[in-house]
Amino acid sequence: MTIWLSAGILFTFLAIAFILYKWGNMKVVGVTPVHTFTFIAILFTSGLDVGLIMFPLTEFAGYADLAASPEYGFTNPLAIEFGFWGFLIWGFYFLTCFYFCVIEPKVKFFEIPLVKLINNVVIIGTCAFTAYLLLTNLPWYLPELGDGESVIPTFYLIVFAAISFAAYSSTDIKYVRFLSISTTWVFIGLIVFMWAGAFLFGESTVASYFVKLGLVGDYFTNIHQFVLPLNDYHEFIYSGGLHGAL
Repeated sequence: MTIWLSAGILFTFLAIAFILYKWGNMKVVGVTPVHTFTFIAILFTSGLDVGLIMFPLTEFAGYADLAASPEYGFTNPLAIEFGFWGFLIWGFYFLTCFYFCVIEPKVKFFEIPLVKLINNVVIIGTCAFTAYLLLTNLPWYLPELGDGESVIPTFYLIVFAAISFAAYSSTDIKYVRFLSISTTWVFIGLIVFMWAGAFLFGESTVASYFVKLGLVGDYFTNIHQFVLPLNDYHEFIYSGGLHGAL
């Protein structure tokens, strides 16, 4: 499986390079154009908010544990986290957007009944797996409701409500636009709040913050390390991104 995934990743990056070389100056406007900030907000809330803000709460300890994961030893945990959710992963989404904005309207491949059926089955399976991840991770975020080993009806109610709300909000672009912009502003507010808590009311210094932020630069100097899967977890993340591209 790793060999097929690696081949798919290399093909994807080659396809992106070819697209940028041949159609790099093409201006593409979708059927529902939005403002630049709205577009950035939609991209941000499509996964970057979870990858760069939520997941670090649970993943940093694993990236720092070189005894258990020596493959992370080439850089620091902050660069690892950024590498797992950074530019290479978002290259997959770029390829997807290019296909559906430029190629699909001409070939109409996804309008073939069999292809549409298979695509719907894959989407349903992906949503079901996402619901499973939400259900299994809720005990970490809400430990007062249960330990994750016993059946807690409240967890299933939360997951059902989240799925229902997500399904309804995806029925119209205006809901997606509102949720994306509002969520982005909430995260910006959270960042301001955390800054105030750390620098105005806490003992942290701005200089220390920028020193820590500079650690992200190791991602760019080691970007070649992230091209192929580092381990099973990195392979799992890549398989999700590659699914979106293919």
